[in-house]
Amino acid sequence: MKSIPDQIKDIKNHGYALDFSNVLNYAFENYKKIALYAGLILLVFSAFFGFIGCSILAAIFGVEKISNPNFFNIQLQHLSQVQLVYYILGTVFISAIFSPFTAGFLKMADCAQKDEEFKVATIFTYYKTHHFFPIFFATFIISLISSVLSTFLELQKLNNLGLVISLLITFFTFLTIPLIVFGNLKALNAIKSSFILIARQPLVLLALMITIIAALIVGLFGFCIGILFTLPFSYSMTYAIYSAIFKIDKEDPIDTIGKSDF
Repeated sequence: MKSIPDQIKDIKNHGYALDFSNVLNYAFENYKKIALYAGLILLVFSAFFGFIGCSILAAIFGVEKISNPNFFNIQLQHLSQVQLVYYILGTVFISAIFSPFTAGFLKMADCAQKDEEFKVATIFTYYKTHHFFPIFFATFIISLISSVLSTFLELQKLNNLGLVISLLITFFTFLTIPLIVFGNLKALNAIKSSFILIARQPLVLLALMITIIAALIVGLFGFCIGILFTLPFSYSMTYAIYSAIFKIDKEDPIDTIGKSDF
């Protein structure tokens, strides 16, 4: 079978077929296998990280300040240039450091599809493998570009344009992490390849993304907690899309011998 880079070259030249209904059915079947388990994990860790985050903020700023709803309503226009840099770098770093955690749900989807056992530790898989740095670096680059552009446009009072650009960046890069963890691509190559793949089937993929958004909106009606149980559908969908484009194989341990983490 051709390597992932070779398949991407073929796709760049000749495109690929993608059937909406087949991918949707594949994603839904996968979702049924991980929904409850992944939802409970998200619920527990959301509460845990939320508590840790609030505790840190309370220790730094005091309980009274963070109890004020306006505390989290950051007006970028009121920040100095140094504060803006800290704000952007802080949000980008948090996004990057948690990206291997979210990538772990792709691993869970993969295990479920192959009828392999998965546990809570599965979501931390990519903190311990050579995939960590590429995932972190790719997410950092994507988040940095998106944050800088959206912040600049917000300062120019073009909030809607900033939102559209952020959504477009997210859309064209959502295959980056699967390409790293399943295709073993480096960070920049994965970002570039994600753009190529999505540009070849933008309408079908956009329709699939809208389906995910619809599922998340439905989850919001479940006292907002429901979104934690519909969010895993986005991971199943991402896995299904990647599986429809490429064949996911188990990584041969022999292939990883001598492979650098960087």
